[in-house]
Amino acid sequence: MSNLPDDPEGAEERERMLRSMLEGFFGDRTDEVLAQMRAQGIDPAALAGMPGAGTPDPATMQHVLAQVQRLLSASGDGPVNTDVAHDIARQVAVAEGDPSLTGGQAKAATDALGVAELWLDAVTDLPPAGGRQHAWSRSEWVEATLPAWNRLVAPVATSVADALATVLRDQLPEDLGDDALGMPGLAGLPAGALGGGAFDPAQMMRRLGSAVFGMQVGQAAGTLSREVFGATDVGVPLLSEPATVLLPTNVTAFADGLDAPLEEVRHFLALREAAHARLFTHVPWLAAHLHGLVEQYARGITIDLDVLEQQVRDIDPSDPEALRGALTGGVFGLQHTPEQEATLLRLENALALVEGWVTEVAATAALPHLPHTYPLREMIRRRRAAGGPAEHTFATLVGLELRPRRSRDATALFAHVLAEGGPQARDAVWEHPDLLPGTADLDDPSGYFTRRQEQAEEQSDVDAALAQILDAADRSEKDDGTEDGDTPSS
Repeated sequence: MSNLPDDPEGAEERERMLRSMLEGFFGDRTDEVLAQMRAQGIDPAALAGMPGAGTPDPATMQHVLAQVQRLLSASGDGPVNTDVAHDIARQVAVAEGDPSLTGGQAKAATDALGVAELWLDAVTDLPPAGGRQHAWSRSEWVEATLPAWNRLVAPVATSVADALATVLRDQLPEDLGDDALGMPGLAGLPAGALGGGAFDPAQMMRRLGSAVFGMQVGQAAGTLSREVFGATDVGVPLLSEPATVLLPTNVTAFADGLDAPLEEVRHFLALREAAHARLFTHVPWLAAHLHGLVEQYARGITIDLDVLEQQVRDIDPSDPEALRGALTGGVFGLQHTPEQEATLLRLENALALVEGWVTEVAATAALPHLPHTYPLREMIRRRRAAGGPAEHTFATLVGLELRPRRSRDATALFAHVLAEGGPQARDAVWEHPDLLPGTADLDDPSGYFTRRQEQAEEQSDVDAALAQILDAADRSEKDDGTEDGDTPSS
């Protein structure tokens, strides 16, 4: 779908052409189809847009109809419709412009990433991540990271789809037949769009959920591409292979509003990117730990039927804004169990620890070289704490906060560990997931080493008691095996 210049009269003409095509396909449901498209963030005029005026040729008409049918039938097989996510993410990424990078921009970015590695070598024993150093446009960032966003959301999308399918199986007859296409909420879908034969409400809900999650993931990823500076800003690993990345367009836009010179801002952001990459590469369990918390949260998803019924009843299908609000405002009535709340707390703390370590290490590396280190660090901290539109979308979509709310506390913790134990003690925090600092450590960083000593003593007592038990059992077995010359039975 192309991005068209601002032409109100042309847009109206294009929409009229699209309407005339859709009427032969959807009949008197055309208005509802157009309303659904707008609610999903799809501009009908842009969908039908093409250079010049006049009636489109038959091939173009078929192309438009195929796009409409694909979007509305939501035929994706997975929990997230990756085709829809990709299309929308690319559209959103270029909505405010995505100029190609010049050779000078790319060289400045990769040079800054190379310098960042040298500065980090002086303050941490974690080696460079390896891999290539990239300068990417927004579209390139979308292409490289969208698979990771789909994987991140997939466990939650699967659980929601399974819960809704279970609800529908309990509430509706097993075989509704083709007349189900006339049900409220399903209007606008052409006969046969769901594969033909008897209507399966559970399968319909899975496809609808797949499309909705695809649209939301695409919207959020596309928006993020206009906000991020590299591949690690959100605190979760997004690349399948070790690499460091800067987006020069976004870096320049960010520096325009600051007192610090662009070169200094670029170097500071390169330090953060390279520090993140080192952590994710050389703490091999960290990525699996973060994704495992998401999956653990997803397994506990339940749906409040009363909330679902109330919200669905209150939706006016002819009101695009009402539909948009329903899809983005918790229409599924997801309920957090105490176990999920505990999991979300662990995820939030883990993200805060990642942010805190990177903040402390990057600032330590930057201080000898960048005069604006402290103002830049504070600016980034506030930016991360506030979050952006894309992060709010993910939070609404899956109930997951990707913002490290306690990043300031985590930074203070790592600064304390560095002061008391040096760089090795600071980096040793990542030796094992069971040793990660918890809420008590974020609440009281000064007591971190005291608590670790107490834990070590408790573990030593447990080990000693276990050794005594095993030693006694071993002596008993030996006594049984040698008494009166008998051989122990098997």
